[in-house]
Amino acid sequence: MGRPGREAVIRALPALRDEYHPDLVIANGENLAHGAGITERTLGEVLDAGVDVVTSGNHIFDKDDIRELFLSGAPVVRPYNLKRGGEGKGVLVIKKNDVKIAIGNIVGSLFMDPLDENPFLAVDALLAELDNDIAVILIDMHAEATSEKRAMGLYLDGKVSAVLGTHTHVGTADEQILPGGTAYITDVGMVGTSDSVIGMEKDAVIQAFRGEKTRPKIADEGEREIYAVCIDIDEQTGRARSIERIRRTI
Repeated sequence: MGRPGREAVIRALPALRDEYHPDLVIANGENLAHGAGITERTLGEVLDAGVDVVTSGNHIFDKDDIRELFLSGAPVVRPYNLKRGGEGKGVLVIKKNDVKIAIGNIVGSLFMDPLDENPFLAVDALLAELDNDIAVILIDMHAEATSEKRAMGLYLDGKVSAVLGTHTHVGTADEQILPGGTAYITDVGMVGTSDSVIGMEKDAVIQAFRGEKTRPKIADEGEREIYAVCIDIDEQTGRARSIERIRRTI
């Protein structure tokens, strides 16, 4: 979430890498640039810090830089069902340690901006696009409603390796392996200032809820909070073995 979130990633990711030894690091970056969108500079900061792939959400087209980033082949995934002229990829396939990994992004339909395609129909099309030899598939389900995220997790159980909810910024405590072997969590959570309202300056947000005229801005004072998950996946079957919720402050 903005500069505080980027700084937290830069400071914390080396230690998290040493502790968990991940093969792949994915971050949802739709709020990288002052809380709305991605720029070349802000993307570069997190990639240099060790993030491999950046997923996104409904703010992906808020900054003009994104179109050039898509053209350059930057490892940024836009929501599959939010096309805006066809720029970018809604699913990215990369290779790590000789294993093909697909990272897809879907935006939910409830309480969100109008979409180009129903998310459940879109994820069917996304999966149909992948080669049969790709077993490890990760889906960022970027949605407001917990019910829609949960429904997507159950719909994709056994079809993908993980369904990871984003967008609401508050990490949930329901991480689990579903019956079909899919790792699931309703919301991974935020990286940003902990003494805030989902990363925004608390007093201004409270004033706005009281009906007062104000312009909330990103909270920049106090400790940073890091939410994440670590997932262990069988590279042959694509089934998740475990999912661990991570919460740190720095």
